[in-house]
This record gives sequence, C-alpha cells and structure tokens, in this order.
Amino acid sequence: MDTNIGFAHFLAQADALGKTVLFLLLALSVASWYLIVTKTIANYLAKRRVESFLEQFWAADSLQEIRTALLRQPRDHAFAELAHDALEAASDSEKHGLHKLAAAGGLGEFLTRLLRNGIDQEATRVEHGLTILASAGSAAPYIGLFGTVWGIYHALVNIGLSGQGTLDKVSGPVGEALIMTAMGLAVAIPAVLAFNAFNRRNRVWLAMLDAFAHDLYAIITVGEKANSSAGEPRPLHIVKEA
Repeated sequence: MDTNIGFAHFLAQADALGKTVLFLLLALSVASWYLIVTKTIANYLAKRRVESFLEQFWAADSLQEIRTALLRQPRDHAFAELAHDALEAASDSEKHGLHKLAAAGGLGEFLTRLLRNGIDQEATRVEHGLTILASAGSAAPYIGLFGTVWGIYHALVNIGLSGQGTLDKVSGPVGEALIMTAMGLAVAIPAVLAFNAFNRRNRVWLAMLDAFAHDLYAIITVGEKANSSAGEPRPLHIVKEA
C-alpha cells in the first residue's frame, strides 16, 4: 500500500483544472479573511470613537459649543460628519438665508434631505466588502464540489486503466479528491458567519445613526435635546414644517 498520500501528493497529481480550482478557493479564502479582520478592527475602532463623540456631544451646553468642538476634532466617522454638515447648513441659513436651490422648501426640508443623504452614504459605505463575503459563502462549496467530482473522475479513469479496483487503490485517490470539498467548506463557513455578523452590526449602526439624525433635526429646528441616541434608537420620522 502506498503510504505517501495526502495533500502534497494530491497537489502533485492535480492537473491544470484542479490547480485552478485550488487557486480560486485560496483567493476566496484570503479575500474573506482580509475583510473579516479589517472590518472587525474598523468596526471596533468606529464604535469607540462614536461612543466618545456622543458623550461629548450630549454634554455640550449649546450649538456653538458643539460647532467649536467639531472644528477641533477629525470627522472620522458618520456621526461627526452628519453633525458637522447639519450644523454648517443651519449656520449658513442664519448668515446668508436660504437662497440656494438645494435649500428650496425651507430649513426643515433642507435638513431632512441632508440627513437622509448622509445616512444613505453611510449605508453604502458599511456594505463595502459584503458582496465578496456573500459570494465566498455561496460559491465556495460548489467550487469545492466541482473539484471533488473532477478528482474522482480522474481517480476512476486511473483505476480503469490499471485494472485494479481494490480498496487500497480507490481510497487514496478518492480521499485526496474529497480534500476539495473540505476546502470549499473551510472557505464558506467563516464567510457566511462573518456576513451575518456584519449585517447585524450594520443594522444596529444605521439605526443609531438614524436616531442621532432625528435628534439633530430636533435640536436645530425645535431647539430641544431629545436624548434618544443615549437609549433605544428611534426611526427618523421627520415632521415637515408648516
């Protein structure tokens, strides 16, 4: 019995198509783990920055103090960017009036469009890379299965040519071909789990941003601090000005 079987032996026996399948699985695995690691770190850092920003934001005594604080700090997350844009728009309307086409309909309408646009841009940004994870999770098992079928086909052809169908002749080639299935699953499972985790995080993140946008609108147009961002997030139901 040939004891020199395993992954190295499989690589040596694989043809061009088999190596192409292995390369595809390897590429999907590298891309998936790169996104998993980088997005996990980025999400953690963004959460820390937003928690610190919201704490300072709600501790401010006036809009002017908030404006001054935003000028001193980098706008490196969506909450700071949204607050800066909304306060800048309100400040421009106070100084120069609402004469631009973008401000047609009054300050309330202008802020509504500005805040919704900011939320939409953040939704697009946080979805970056999820398509690759979804593709890896759905396609990798089938790519691995294709490699398995191709490997078994070659194993059966070799067995037929040798005329020996004993167990020691079958188990080695078939076991090596099944490595493809295992590799496909090893690529797909982390990608699917990460995709679901990031999707849930994005829903929570955008709900928090939506609630913060509601608070910004209330502060600027009504002058009331509705501290919903510190508690349960609320959907953005903006009432148009009469």
